[in-house]
Amino acid sequence: MSVTETLNEGLKRGYKIVVPATDLDAKVNEKLLEAQPEIEMKGFRKGKVPMALLKKNFGQRLMGEAMQDAIDGAMNDHFEKSGDRPAMQPDVKMTNENWKEGDDVEVEMTYEALPEIPEVDLSDLALEKLVVKASDDEINEALTSLAENAQNFEDRKKGSKAKDGDQVTLDFLGKVDGEAFDGGAAEDFPLVLGSGQFIPGFEDQLVGVKEGDEKDVVVTFPENYGAANLAGKEATFTCTIKAVKEPKPAEINDDLAQKYGAEDLAALKSQVAERLEAEYAGAARAVMKRGLLDALDGKVSFDLPPSLVDAEANQIAHQLWHEENPDVHGHDHPEIEVTDEAKKLAERRVRLGLLLAEIGRKAEVQVTDAEFTQAVMQQARQYPGQERAFFDFVQQNPQMRQQIQAPLFEDKVVDHIAAQAKVSEKGVSKDDLQKAVDALDEA
Repeated sequence: MSVTETLNEGLKRGYKIVVPATDLDAKVNEKLLEAQPEIEMKGFRKGKVPMALLKKNFGQRLMGEAMQDAIDGAMNDHFEKSGDRPAMQPDVKMTNENWKEGDDVEVEMTYEALPEIPEVDLSDLALEKLVVKASDDEINEALTSLAENAQNFEDRKKGSKAKDGDQVTLDFLGKVDGEAFDGGAAEDFPLVLGSGQFIPGFEDQLVGVKEGDEKDVVVTFPENYGAANLAGKEATFTCTIKAVKEPKPAEINDDLAQKYGAEDLAALKSQVAERLEAEYAGAARAVMKRGLLDALDGKVSFDLPPSLVDAEANQIAHQLWHEENPDVHGHDHPEIEVTDEAKKLAERRVRLGLLLAEIGRKAEVQVTDAEFTQAVMQQARQYPGQERAFFDFVQQNPQMRQQIQAPLFEDKVVDHIAAQAKVSEKGVSKDDLQKAVDALDEA
């Protein structure tokens, strides 16, 4: 087998690979020898079929596998010896199209090699980490929100009319065409008006009722209603109003704290402060990461594989076009022009992506199975009831696994770099942090 260089221009590489017919024949024989002990044919005992007969019956079928194995072996051997790492899947094609058994196989392989990435001194990186402490006002605002969510309902003054947001306790009986139907009746049912718990139009008609009222509510079941016998049908619900209650936020005290699993109010305040500051820390990390990437971008310069830059620029241009044309969800649209701005941004992303990958590779940064599984679980929560199907899809889709793993790896590399940099903390207000976050989108 021979490998001859045909192109060496910048990062572009080209090679001619020749697999001798004798090597192919040897590969076929090797595969037949491996299979021979398990093969049975009429007139021969298992494992005793002559090689000549095996080759006659199965040789042609195995030739394709032998070709692929030989070419793959030649490519792997080349990359191991040369140290090249292709930027994308190499383009491999057979050049002697009129090949017949007994001929050598000639293959042309072209690819773009990943560049040599220079060492970067990370110790002189100076980063700023913004720190925001939760204020008393922010903590009290969060506690007020928790109290509203834990609201109670208290009887309104007798004779008061129900308002949107009130809780109405009622008995009801529903009929379609004068006949009661399964699931259409209840007693002492507590219904919060405006909650959307009942079919559209039902709750609206109860606004203004008083304790002791009887009211017929007429609604039409949606066409896509779950019960086919009711879908699209008009129904009349005879309702007896037994109580009208107004919402009252829970008091901010130890009882509220215990509703949320805290020992007392002081513990709940501490938990709220920690949650708020964790949110601020996440935003501050994004700001620091941008500063880190900007600093790295100014430290390195190397040739970039054109194929990677073009692919990234096309993706950026495509995303920007869809943001400007939100009504178009598919790909049935005119060809999208790649602007100089998209090309420049693509070059930055590719350069930083390659640099982070190289730093991570040398530092042996790894995404653990537990970290990957946790990330998959977080995404699976976006598909209630279909979590198992999402897990299976991820397992069967290498591209999806890469999409989930790539940002995890990048974040771990960023943490590795930040651990070696000089990081100074700067206390700022929540508003200042928000301005810094907003600036990320504008840059």
